[in-house]
Parts: sequence; structure tokens; C-alpha cells
Amino acid sequence: MSQLTPGVSKLLEQALSLSVEEQELLANSLISNLGGNVGDVPAEEGVEKAWAAEIKARVDGILSGKTKMVSYEEVRRRLAARLADAGK
Repeated sequence: MSQLTPGVSKLLEQALSLSVEEQELLANSLISNLGGNVGDVPAEEGVEKAWAAEIKARVDGILSGKTKMVSYEEVRRRLAARLADAGK
């Protein structure tokens, strides 16, 4: 995976500070600019079945306690630290 440029890191940091509704609007605008909505792209055969299996496995992990959950605040803290490191 390629590294984020300092400019993109700064934009991402600003985007993460937006409200959830603003982030959704921004994401939809960016996706539209790339050629359409996510729902407009036809899925390859078997993709939906594979995603359903993945989702079930993740939910099962959460319900069984095998999956360690991380709070939203912790995720934001970790992302902010990574963005700060990427901008150096």
C-alpha cells in the first residue's frame, strides 16, 4: 500500500474531524467523482456470498467474546497518531 502524502494526510485528518453526516456526504461525493456510487458497481460472482460469510464470522467472533473490541475514541486516537507520523 502506498504512503499518504502530507497533503492527503492533512485532508484525512480534517475529514475525520467532521460529523458522521458530513463524512458520509464527503465520501459519497468522492465516490461519485470516481464514476458512480458503490451500489452501481455490479458485484463479481460469489462476492456477496463471501461477504455474507465474512460478516457472519465477525459477528460470531464478537458474540462469542473471541474478538477484542476497540472503542471509537481509541480508533480515532490511533488514526491521529498514524496521521501525525505519516506527515513527518
